[in-house]
Amino acid sequence: MARMPSKTFSCNVVSETVTIALHRRTSPGGGKGKLFVRCSERDCRYVDANEPPCPLTIELFSAEIHDRMSPRKE
Repeated sequence: MARMPSKTFSCNVVSETVTIALHRRTSPGGGKGKLFVRCSERDCRYVDANEPPCPLTIELFSAEIHDRMSPRKE
């Protein structure tokens, strides 16, 4: 299984640069859950929320998601 991508991000909520990574929520049925962005700043009150005023959205990883979803070239 491929590792989920991560990158640095300048967060205006905590006023510092954090590391963000694409993650998949666990599904109650054991299947694949929805994608979300996890932040390295665990003390932020918006951690793992991905809702305003948190600036994190899965669109920050749109290129990576597109690459994973597109058919691989031989």
